[in-house]
Amino acid sequence: MAVGIFDSGLGGLTVLDAVQKRLPDVPFVYYGDNAHAPYGVRDADDVYNLTTKAVERLWEEGCDLVILACNTASAAALRRMQENWIPTDKRVLGVFVPLIEALTERQWGDNSPPREVTTKHVALFATPATVSSRAFQRELSYRAIGVDVEAQSCGGVVDAIEDGDLILAEALVKSHVDALKRKMPHPDAAILGCTHYPLMAQEFQTALGEDVKVFSQANLVAESLADYLDRRPAMLGTGTESAFLTSGDPDAVSARATQFLRRKIAFTAA
Repeated sequence: MAVGIFDSGLGGLTVLDAVQKRLPDVPFVYYGDNAHAPYGVRDADDVYNLTTKAVERLWEEGCDLVILACNTASAAALRRMQENWIPTDKRVLGVFVPLIEALTERQWGDNSPPREVTTKHVALFATPATVSSRAFQRELSYRAIGVDVEAQSCGGVVDAIEDGDLILAEALVKSHVDALKRKMPHPDAAILGCTHYPLMAQEFQTALGEDVKVFSQANLVAESLADYLDRRPAMLGTGTESAFLTSGDPDAVSARATQFLRRKIAFTAA
């Protein structure tokens, strides 16, 4: 009954932490493709090939349902995977839709036509690959009209967080927010469109100002997953054990992950 959680590196641990708290009886298998991180600077074909390989590895662990906790993979690979690659007995879900449902104040799974919403000016902070894909704007257009989105590529932030250099990460956040505000001086809301960014949520909030509502993904994805499994319990796979897998050096990744979540995490080689 395991569920797979995939990320290019450590950022997806923010999602894993939230879903474990929301669904404590469900085993989760986390796969970090640390050997190839970050994905945010790769082209769409590269992201697709790496993501499909990782998802297949999670299927081998008995995870019929896989969550792409990586925003870049969700943006650059998911639609292509859903159109012509995923078998009918498997499911792969992304992290954009729960975020957009929250932004547009829709109930989980509301597929009614797009409509006017309260939020009119949205700042999107994401990796270069996510920004260039325009996947967020596409998914938003299915649910809302009349929303202006200004996207800011946040180069360097993921690397700084993965390296544990939070001073550099904070400086980069401030720089990217300043750049965004030159294009959109008064956003109503901000989307942290990378699972690494919740670790810098307060820094984003401070730079944006307290009047800007900042949407982060982990808890929203956890609630959406709980709702999905309530409606489709058959998608719980055959796996029964939680695990942490990495394509990188297990010892090095374990040490960084332990620091990341502030609890002991032990990765094994994928």
